[in-house]
Amino acid sequence: MAGGKLKKEKAKHTSAPYQGGITFHKSKGQHILKNPLLVDSIVQKAGIKSTDVILEIGPGTGNLTKKLLEAGKMVIAVELDSRMVQELGRRFQGTPFSTRLKIIQGDVLKTDLPYFDICVANIPYQISSPLTFKLLFHQPAFRCAIIMFQKEFAMRLVAQPGDKLYCRLSVNTQLYARVSHLLKVGKNNFRPPPKVDSSVVRIEPRKPRPQVNPKEWDGFIRMCFIRKNKTLSSIFRLKTVLSLLEKNYKTLQALKSSQSSSMENLDIESDISRLGDFKEDQKMDMDGGTDDEMEVEDDDDDEGDAEGEVSGFKDKVLAVLKEGQFEEKRASKLTQQEFLYLLSLFNKAGIHFS
Repeated sequence: MAGGKLKKEKAKHTSAPYQGGITFHKSKGQHILKNPLLVDSIVQKAGIKSTDVILEIGPGTGNLTKKLLEAGKMVIAVELDSRMVQELGRRFQGTPFSTRLKIIQGDVLKTDLPYFDICVANIPYQISSPLTFKLLFHQPAFRCAIIMFQKEFAMRLVAQPGDKLYCRLSVNTQLYARVSHLLKVGKNNFRPPPKVDSSVVRIEPRKPRPQVNPKEWDGFIRMCFIRKNKTLSSIFRLKTVLSLLEKNYKTLQALKSSQSSSMENLDIESDISRLGDFKEDQKMDMDGGTDDEMEVEDDDDDEGDAEGEVSGFKDKVLAVLKEGQFEEKRASKLTQQEFLYLLSLFNKAGIHFS
């Protein structure tokens, strides 16, 4: 019986109690900041003005919320857990802050966000990628976001060409924003402590936004990172890649010659989506770079060309790489400007990725 009791007690330790009686669930990514010095540091580095409207995602019990209310004009707090919503309401009820705090209960990924100047967030790490790109596509653009991420995810966000962690996530995020690492945060600064360390990152949307089709860019970057440490010449020689590109090329050429449709009103569905899940512009699947090397069959491009058809298109593709001197370059070392230039060369040759 004693052994059975011990097992039951251990099973309950997947969550941790708060002094007010709320239980935090690790499985839901609920890790509340308990270090007041860290909270102060985050607020300071956010550069909040007294006129700022602040969006806080995942306010929890309000430790950071109080400091944000002291610094800014208004805080809009988005919280999914109804228990936390009630705790926030009780904590600030009857205080001078009550009229400057708006609480939205719901899933931030499904919520239409209002106007805000700054975003501050300590989020469940499982929503890191979709939330990052939801914010980057938010209009009107905000000034900056200060977000707590899992350390490895944060390092991928800020990684530079040649870094081990440089990946699609790095390239896509840095296209739309300037990203900088602010703080390393040990797991013991949270209640309950997570299994990994964290980092605070500053994200500043680029203004004006880059003039690039998000779907076209996403398809292109996915293809370049099929094997990020292989040369681009090797990647674009793959029969699988050439077949997908050629099919898309022929579709576009047929549409251009058609008098019944205008390209501006068409949403072309590309077979390149087989390389990964294409999503809507504002739901791009930036997965943290863990699958940079996609599942694509390594085939010999010189075997089985259908009477020169694939070979002819292959020459067209390789000519683009040669024109820009990209044959021996690797995605893992290309800069943002080089990716943009190569995409422009492909587009000029009539080769598109969406």
